[in-house]
Amino acid sequence: MIGVFDSGFGGLTILKSIVGIMPDYDYLYLGDNARVPYGTRSQRMVYEFTRQAVEYLFLQGCPLVIIACNTASARALRKIQQEYLPVSHPDRRVLGVIRPSAEEMVERGVRSVGILATEGVVASGIYCEEIRSLAPDTRVYQQACPLLVPIIEAGEDKWEGTDMIIAKYLQGLYAQDDGIATILLACTHYPILLEQFVQQVGSRAVVLDQGPIVARKLKGYLSRHPDMAERISRDRKRYFLTTDTSDRFDRLARVFYGESIQSQFISLDSLCS
Repeated sequence: MIGVFDSGFGGLTILKSIVGIMPDYDYLYLGDNARVPYGTRSQRMVYEFTRQAVEYLFLQGCPLVIIACNTASARALRKIQQEYLPVSHPDRRVLGVIRPSAEEMVERGVRSVGILATEGVVASGIYCEEIRSLAPDTRVYQQACPLLVPIIEAGEDKWEGTDMIIAKYLQGLYAQDDGIATILLACTHYPILLEQFVQQVGSRAVVLDQGPIVARKLKGYLSRHPDMAERISRDRKRYFLTTDTSDRFDRLARVFYGESIQSQFISLDSLCS
């Protein structure tokens, strides 16, 4: 199976997009809901939690894992790829969501991009680093949106106050440069509010959702690595795991994944260092 990991629910929007263009593969999703949010954790703890989740997915037979979480991608992916995999699992691969998004900006010829993300991702500066490593002249502006994740998980995405909060964050972004014509929703929760963002931005900018970007990039990766693609089963099966209460996960997961699911509770305690 292809493993997909997130600290909670947001990665389900990534999985939804991946399944949409590659429905034949089998997928195993793991949400570490018991320890969310990752954004307030130290880099050391984010790495350790992410490593445990990746290890668990490897133990379930996943040769490829997608870290569908911007915080984990920003704070843990590089160390996992450069230090953990070569020593512990040289035949496995772990990919994230930030590099594909940065590549998309460059391929589109974007000269000025606004990044809307959580406080932790903004503080890491990872999008500035990744995009400028590919296109040094690209101007990258960031705006933290700390209220959006709790609003979405509380089911208040249609609340009238949500539009006011989105407007406030967009105002903060455009205060940095009123010519921003491309906006990336760099948090996997934010696609739930995509329509509100598009409506408020209007013709001023293109608003991009990470899900379709990551899905296209993954499809391209597998076409370039047929040896990996051959290791993944294709029975159209989807499995969902959570480290917290299954019934709550199933209820909220429908919002992010778009259909009903039945998850299983698992513990990562045995994988702690």
